[in-house]
Amino acid sequence: MIVITRYSVPEADTEAFQSDAAVAVEVLSRRPGFLGHRLGRAADDPSLWTVVTEWEGAGFYRRALSDFDVKVHAVPLLSRAIDEPTAFELLTSDGSRS
Repeated sequence: MIVITRYSVPEADTEAFQSDAAVAVEVLSRRPGFLGHRLGRAADDPSLWTVVTEWEGAGFYRRALSDFDVKVHAVPLLSRAIDEPTAFELLTSDGSRS
C-alpha cells in the first residue's frame, strides 16, 4: 500500500518542512513493513509538497502510527497534511522500486 500526504507549505517554511519530513520518514522507516518513501514538490505550485511512503500492507502502517517515536516525531507532521484520503491500495505495479 502507499500513503500519500500532501502539504501546503509557504516559501518561508520550506527548509523547516523538509527537515520535519526527513525526521518523520526516518522514524517511520524503522517500523516493520516500511518499504520506502519519496518526497516531492509540485512542478506548477512550489508551495504544494507530498510525502509518499510505501508499506507491505495497511496493518503495518496502522501499527507504525501507534509507535511512541512515530507519535512524537512523525504524527505532528502528518497532522499538518491536507485533509483528504491518504492510504491507497496498490492494484498494479511494474515491480521496480527506485
